[in-house]
Amino acid sequence: MKRFFFVIVIVIFLGALGWKIYEKLSASDQGGPPRREVPAIAVEIAPVEKKTIQDIGYFTGTLLPHSRFEVAPKISGRLEKLEVNIGDTVKNGQLIAQLEDDEYLQKIEEDKAALEVAKASLEESESSLGVTQREFERLKELLRKNAASESDFDKVETELKVKEARCKVAEARVVQEEAGLKSSQIRLSYTKIYVSWDEGEGQRVVGERYVDEGALLAANTPIVSVMDINPLKALIHVIERDYSEVKIGQEALITTDAFPGETFSGKIVRIAPLLKETSRQARVEVEIPNNQGKLKPGMFIRARIEFSEHTDATVVPVSSVIRHHDKQGVFRVDTENKKARFVPLAVGIKNDELAEILEPPLSGFVVTMGQHLLEDGASVILPRADEEKQPEKSENSQAQDSGTPPSP
Repeated sequence: MKRFFFVIVIVIFLGALGWKIYEKLSASDQGGPPRREVPAIAVEIAPVEKKTIQDIGYFTGTLLPHSRFEVAPKISGRLEKLEVNIGDTVKNGQLIAQLEDDEYLQKIEEDKAALEVAKASLEESESSLGVTQREFERLKELLRKNAASESDFDKVETELKVKEARCKVAEARVVQEEAGLKSSQIRLSYTKIYVSWDEGEGQRVVGERYVDEGALLAANTPIVSVMDINPLKALIHVIERDYSEVKIGQEALITTDAFPGETFSGKIVRIAPLLKETSRQARVEVEIPNNQGKLKPGMFIRARIEFSEHTDATVVPVSSVIRHHDKQGVFRVDTENKKARFVPLAVGIKNDELAEILEPPLSGFVVTMGQHLLEDGASVILPRADEEKQPEKSENSQAQDSGTPPSP
């Protein structure tokens, strides 16, 4: 009984296996399993064109003065007069402030008096030294003739040396008093505060005023700041991707919200030799002529820098370039058969609107919308305008080939 049951199971298994084999053979005879029809996808297309394309970088930054420094007194004192205010222009060497100088004038008078005393003391010492020198010479001659004692001679010689030393001290005191007077005169000159700089002789402008007349100032307390605003420098920062494209001497077009629709031209004059670790950006300075003085330090600016330009380049809309199966390319449309084929590309310059195609050579139309739903060889539905345009073009070309005018 068990043997019979086992035979029945074997027969059923073999029958099922034979049926599966029959189904596969039948499917292969009919050309394989039936494929599911993929519906056509509506897309938008654009032509491949030849145009001039530019690689342009856009940056933001701020305007800074070409140079800036603060004017401060070298000595303490009360600010008696301030000649300039915010926005005033100043020249190199111009007097801009005056400190109270009564104390310094008095000190000069005291030093002059002390100098006169030192000079009088020197004259007295020189006179006394002259008398002692003559006495020394007289005794020296008498001693040679044995008409004077050696003790008298030694006494006069000692006195001569003492008076020579006193004379040197008096001379040193005169020099000291002269130096003291000169120092007082210099300190008096510090009560008059001038603005000065080494680079250039043009005018500069007062940026800020920190104190008012009557203020008691300590040494090195800032009074005003002075700026050179012609030219100005625009400070921008470039990221690592653009760093190698930035070169000294490149032109930069500057715009600011203060003057909408107006563009100012500048040139890159400095590029930092490093990128900051915190931001991965490098400092770049653009020098901008400011002859009319319209631009001011602190203004927010936008800079446009053209890195390169390619003429007669093959370009497509940048929206048509996608990544498909880890390859960069576009879907090129066969407008007659309404099929889309993926074409891998090497892309050059890209901007907000266009992308340059380096290779392979490309022409015709590419998909600009709906390409993310496509597979290679997919059917597409073209916009009505494009569908009508293709037959019209064919009809016109046939009419021109036959020598007859195209139908209206």
